[in-house]
Amino acid sequence: MKKMSLSVGLTAILVLFVAVTYLNNTFLNPYRLDLTENKVYSLSQGSKNILDKIDEPVHLYFFFSDKTSEGLTQIRSYAERVKNLLEEYQLYSKGKLKLHIIDPEPFSEDEDKAAEFGLTAAPVGGLGESLYFGLGGRNSLDAQEIIAFFDPNKEEFLEYDISKLLQNLIEPNSIKISIVTDLPIAGEPQMPMNPMMMQQQQPQPWVFYEQLQQMYQVEMVNADATSLPTDTDVLMLINPAELSDKLAYAIDQYVVNDGSVLAFVDPHAEQPANPMAAASGVALTEFLTAWGIEFNVQDVVLDAMSALEIRMPSGGVGKHLAYLGLSSQTIDKTDAVTNQLESINGASFGVLKVNQQATADVQTLMSSTSEAGLTTAAIYASLQDPKALFKNYQASGEEYNLALRLTGEVNSRFKDDESKQQNGYKSRSSKANIIVIADTDLLADRFWVQKSNFFGQTIASAFANNGDLVANAVENLGGSHDLISIRARGKFTRPFIKVKEIEVAAEAKFRSKEQQLQARLQETEAQLTQLQSQQGEGGALVITAEQEQAINNFIKEKLSIRKALRDVQHQLNQDIELLGSQIKFVNIIAAPLVLTFLLWLFSLLFKRRKLA
Repeated sequence: MKKMSLSVGLTAILVLFVAVTYLNNTFLNPYRLDLTENKVYSLSQGSKNILDKIDEPVHLYFFFSDKTSEGLTQIRSYAERVKNLLEEYQLYSKGKLKLHIIDPEPFSEDEDKAAEFGLTAAPVGGLGESLYFGLGGRNSLDAQEIIAFFDPNKEEFLEYDISKLLQNLIEPNSIKISIVTDLPIAGEPQMPMNPMMMQQQQPQPWVFYEQLQQMYQVEMVNADATSLPTDTDVLMLINPAELSDKLAYAIDQYVVNDGSVLAFVDPHAEQPANPMAAASGVALTEFLTAWGIEFNVQDVVLDAMSALEIRMPSGGVGKHLAYLGLSSQTIDKTDAVTNQLESINGASFGVLKVNQQATADVQTLMSSTSEAGLTTAAIYASLQDPKALFKNYQASGEEYNLALRLTGEVNSRFKDDESKQQNGYKSRSSKANIIVIADTDLLADRFWVQKSNFFGQTIASAFANNGDLVANAVENLGGSHDLISIRARGKFTRPFIKVKEIEVAAEAKFRSKEQQLQARLQETEAQLTQLQSQQGEGGALVITAEQEQAINNFIKEKLSIRKALRDVQHQLNQDIELLGSQIKFVNIIAAPLVLTFLLWLFSLLFKRRKLA
């Protein structure tokens, strides 16, 4: 009887297990709970929106060499991660996305298919075996897109890469960008070249421009043109010095007819430009005013908190107050264009102020810290040594706007000028989409990429997100908001803000002492010069006892000040080391002790309840 009861019980458990599994796979499979920090096992809303656009079946072919990868633990683990995410895409598409998982064994038809897609075959092992780990996609028109090889080092871009592949299969039409600028971003010389100059190396296109060409349709528009290309999706205005009247009118009407604009203005463009062009973005200031933005072409932002370290002309390394490295603390995290950016490098940023009469919705995308101050473009351009910027630098406590987004209503630049209003003139936009950035230097290669030669090819490795900023802005302004919302999920840097604040405070104190010392040294030189002019008979130098005592006293004072400077620097290091020691104590000792005490307390309460 007991044996029969046991058999019935086991059978009932087995039936219940099968029933629950069937119900889960049939009815609960679409419902998932992702508890990971960055939701890496679930799709973002942008990916879901892209999948919702599928009208006809799209086929994805995931190639992974399962047998060849035996022993490659990291690759196999990442392949499982990719497979799970692709299955999420297929699950959400409700049958519109067909996923094919293929193991391309050597000398098989599957291997030929992987080669047909153009996937990368990575050699592994001593026998020259090939490892395939890529994705191919085809739509109903036989158009195809690929991810040649999934790089584990780019895991944070995994969802973006897959969704971009799908976006290109679903909506293959590329964004058209029209660019108006005087800067040599396309690499062409700006003035006629003589034979001697022809022997020199020709200017190369800027990396951001090459990337735009790879992803979109790009057309350069001369400043003396009379119109814009009719199929322009995004208009880029990069600090043009002058615009013809007809082009200015065309730009104005493009904006008020709900065109999308990415504008760069700069009080001091440090990159080589047309020598005949003005240094500041005067040509765009009237547009900015009409849009509700004030831009003073003389204001240059200095910021001790965001200052980049560079090699100084006088030798050594020091901070350049006008060369700013914007971090995630000064980059807006609520906007689709900037929410995944970690660092932006630029130089001599200007200030964008919102006019009280502005009718558009204005959002700050990038700003300075509260440790920022201002200098003039004229003073900045005249300085030979960046150290001189510290002389009159003083933090204002204000956070200056460095980049703004405007959406909604903006006025025409020619609203009050009837002589410029032609047939079909429109005075206001109701759905403008404009991004204004107060710097052009962030587009230059030296601020965000490092170039190297790799087997005869120039490879550009990014060390800042400047290129991502431009690509994000173009994609967003061009209408691909869904793809933008997915970019770079995953890894983020967390800078030590408290340490940075301690450094800035100590540097301010150090700088004040340094300026005092320099003033005293100048006074000493003046006194010594005066003493040298006091000559007695025979040209001998005459110094009274009082003067000699004054010189000795000042030398002692100078040594005292130098000692104080060393003490300030030493105190800076001590404050940072103390903060580091406190963090280590909390992480290594305090936190484990608290956790141990809580576990002991819970066990004690559990025992008391059990005894009760």
